[in-house]
Amino acid sequence: MFRRKRSADDFSAEIEAHLQLEIDRLQEQGLSYEQARTAAYRAFGNTTRARERFYESNRWIGWDNLCQDVRFAWRMLRKSAGFTAVAVLTIALGIGATTAIFSVVNATLLRPLPYPNPEQLVEIEDDLPGIGSYDIGLSQPEWQDLQHSGIFQYVSPAWFDENNLTGVSQPARVSLLIVAPNYFALLGVKPQLGRIFDPNNYSPGFVGEVLISDGLWKRSFGSDPHILDKTLRLDTDLYHIVGVMPPGFHAPGRSPAERNTEVWAAYSFFGPPMSAQQPRSQRFLPEAIARLKPGLTLVQAQQHLDALVASLRQQYPADYPAQAGWRVRLLPLKETLVGNVRQSLILLLGAVAVVLLIGCVNIANLLLARASAREREVAIRQALGAARARLIRQFMTESLLLSLLGGMVGIGLLLATKDALLRLVPSNLPQLNRVSIDWSVLLFALGASLICGMIFGLAPALPAGRLDVTSGLKEVARGATGSGKQARTRRALVITELGLSLVLMIAACLLLRSFWDLLNAPLGFNPASAMTIRTRLPYPNDPKLDRYATAAQEAPFLHELLRRTRALPGVEEVALGDSGAIPLDQSQKELNLLAQGHYFFQLEGREIQRDQAPWAERVMVTPEYFHLLRIPLLRGRLFDEFDDDKKPSVAVIDEAFARTFWPNENAIGKRFRSTRAESPWVTVIGVVANTRTDSLAESAVPQIYSSLYQTGTHHLAIFLRGKLDPAVISRQVRQQVQSIDPRLPVFGAQKIEDAVTASVAERRFSLQMVGLFAFAALVLAAIGIYGVISYMVGARTREIGIRLALGASRATILQMVLRQGLSLAAIGAAAGLVAALVVAQLMSRLVYGIRPTDLATFAGVAALLIAVAALACYLPARRAVKVDPTVALRCD
Repeated sequence: MFRRKRSADDFSAEIEAHLQLEIDRLQEQGLSYEQARTAAYRAFGNTTRARERFYESNRWIGWDNLCQDVRFAWRMLRKSAGFTAVAVLTIALGIGATTAIFSVVNATLLRPLPYPNPEQLVEIEDDLPGIGSYDIGLSQPEWQDLQHSGIFQYVSPAWFDENNLTGVSQPARVSLLIVAPNYFALLGVKPQLGRIFDPNNYSPGFVGEVLISDGLWKRSFGSDPHILDKTLRLDTDLYHIVGVMPPGFHAPGRSPAERNTEVWAAYSFFGPPMSAQQPRSQRFLPEAIARLKPGLTLVQAQQHLDALVASLRQQYPADYPAQAGWRVRLLPLKETLVGNVRQSLILLLGAVAVVLLIGCVNIANLLLARASAREREVAIRQALGAARARLIRQFMTESLLLSLLGGMVGIGLLLATKDALLRLVPSNLPQLNRVSIDWSVLLFALGASLICGMIFGLAPALPAGRLDVTSGLKEVARGATGSGKQARTRRALVITELGLSLVLMIAACLLLRSFWDLLNAPLGFNPASAMTIRTRLPYPNDPKLDRYATAAQEAPFLHELLRRTRALPGVEEVALGDSGAIPLDQSQKELNLLAQGHYFFQLEGREIQRDQAPWAERVMVTPEYFHLLRIPLLRGRLFDEFDDDKKPSVAVIDEAFARTFWPNENAIGKRFRSTRAESPWVTVIGVVANTRTDSLAESAVPQIYSSLYQTGTHHLAIFLRGKLDPAVISRQVRQQVQSIDPRLPVFGAQKIEDAVTASVAERRFSLQMVGLFAFAALVLAAIGIYGVISYMVGARTREIGIRLALGASRATILQMVLRQGLSLAAIGAAAGLVAALVVAQLMSRLVYGIRPTDLATFAGVAALLIAVAALACYLPARRAVKVDPTVALRCD
């Protein structure tokens, strides 16, 4: 395969030696040299055929043909350096962009979780479909039922929290995941130092051991190699460090904060700080993961689980009333981690693939134009005996070489810009740390390059194989520029890319209008000049050591903190609340939900069971909160400082809560209470306007505001309004907080406007990418139709000259050219509208405020496409009307 010339030379030398021996023998018999040479060659036979037989018997002919085709293709591409540069750059941008999006899709959607046998890992979700409640969490007895059901190897609840790391130079906040002792055995992972928890240790309370992340080990402990069995203090509790997780390990959590856990603590979920006996109806475990037993499929496990649920419903009818319809679902763990980003990523991959396809269509048109100019070459090669299959293979080789060159340049661009591109991706995207240019991504780029080469290579290859030699030589001799079939192919390609461009443009406009409506949706509060800073009060495992166990114990700290922060320079207003009170901060909403769960309640006069109860979101705030965020009061009154734990419990609700549970009634004075045992009745004292504190896309989630002086909270948010520098005010607030209690960390300073912006990060990323791809598609489509019309004008130069010479007006010529171009645009737009209707329905979950089939969007984008196509047609049309008839008649 690689030593052809040397082997052939050796064989030729052997033939020459054999002939020379025969010549010498004949000369010894008395023949002259010429007579001997002639006789020797006659006796040996055809030496050329001998060399051919030797070559064919010792070589892979296909390899030689391929090498010849590649060398010839390389020479042809070098001869057309301008065309080659444009085509390679077009392919490089398309392949690079497609591979970049694929690398994200691969890490997020395609690659299995980085745990042994990831197909066995599932998420467990409890639902009450009878009352419309889903994923409500587990109770401790339910966890035990699942653990001993025989369906799972291990089941581990998980509770995310934030703790205070003390005993270091500065109190710090660390993210903590409270798990069952079997958590790491369930995942099948091992630490880089030390050991995991004993999966069989279910003694009451916390185990007293923790594992820490590699980042925390390096940051707070200086990569101490003797870290094992040293202690750290979380809140007021002392733990032994038994292991350090490897770099890159991330917990399989739903939220970015949970995925970036720094400390893992083991707890049996009964015993201090909780009671030893937990009721079945108290589902305080927000989430749980499990590993199926070997040999059990997800479907089989779900069937066994359904039987277990049915048995428990019969055994405990008071805890599981039939009306609630309690059920337990198993979901692949990977599906729950991906969440709702799957549709966005698939949309992006489809969009960039469409752009790549449009680029292929443009290159196909360029190759068709070059093929027309090479018809004489093809005809001559056929006349000399070249097989049609060999000609097709030659054109395909040129196209594949062009595509592979573009792919290599595209990969080079991607590697050079990888870090910059990753900064554009929202940080809350799951498994973003696994995005890399690995072999699977490189194989995808290679496959995409080969497919692209075959797509645009068929355009010139097939006509070359069907070319009639006689007509081809005659046509070229007369200066023709291509067959009618080639012209129809070019027009079909342009119609295709116009239709594809319209689909992308409509998708981008739908996302743009949706995003614009989201940004202009009434928030119900004013984020301008407001910011938050967070702290966390210690929550020791022994409730007796908790200095802030009750609202009365916490109140002096709150009043003093308010007094001190009001005096800081630039501060105009101050309020306090729990972490869930921070508007549109998704990480804190998740933390608030995990800490409190859904707030299930019952209304006075409507006695119902716990599992039939409605639920709402609940936050705790001080009276200043509503004025600071400019949340208007509609009816009743707001809290005051006298609404403390010594007074009857009161609440402020939003308009959505009032309309949902007391329609056509005055909600002021109405009462409700939590379904937890011995919960006091809560009186509604005020109704405020609806706020989009949970999501910009959702405005009607019922909201309850409780007085912080009556409830207390350990996750504390400090709200500030004024002309503030986040860096300066954060340092000043830290000084004030730690002057009251030096154990408390201060962290998380952010403007509320930034939280609003971050809440639409995923939508903005999708919009930016699809918008960029749509613009690229529009430009490529305009170039495509410009190229076709320009080629048509060039091919019809003689005809246009004759028309002008016979008296046709230049306006008529202009209309003729424009009519042809606009007819292509109209057909492409019609085809694109049909395809866009299908795509818009698939995007229905990604748009807000408008219908996916919005008529104005469809009509406006179609009009824009046709206008751009008209402009692209006008430029060659204007050149056509400037043709000099005399010059045109001498043309060709």
